[in-house]
Amino acid sequence: MEFVSIRIITGDIARLVEFYERATGVQAAWSTEDFAELKTPGATLAIGSTRTVPFSAPDAARQAGNHNVIIEFLVDDVDRVYANLTGFVADFVNEPATMPWGNRSLLFRDPDGNLVNFFTPVTPAAIAKFAR
Repeated sequence: MEFVSIRIITGDIARLVEFYERATGVQAAWSTEDFAELKTPGATLAIGSTRTVPFSAPDAARQAGNHNVIIEFLVDDVDRVYANLTGFVADFVNEPATMPWGNRSLLFRDPDGNLVNFFTPVTPAAIAKFAR
């Protein structure tokens, strides 16, 4: 088995895709006006409009209801990314801080309220864990 993507369902796909393109620097590939993907070397962030939900199961997913999942991105320099996002991201949960497990982490919310974590490993053990 291989984990390949996570999908966010939103009522305003253009706004959310634009947000993630700007935050990550990754250009989205649009399949339809209701579905786009931001592909990274590790996984894909898919974004679908609420109009795609009935294709799977009606009312199975609802936009902006996430309170227990964090979407995480490994970045080269979280402090630099924070400086670049200041003035763009409206809801920072915390400024960059070093976590007990060795990652320097920046937590914020996307326009739909989903938690997003950009992090950089900073301790030898964390760096080794993410070495490519």
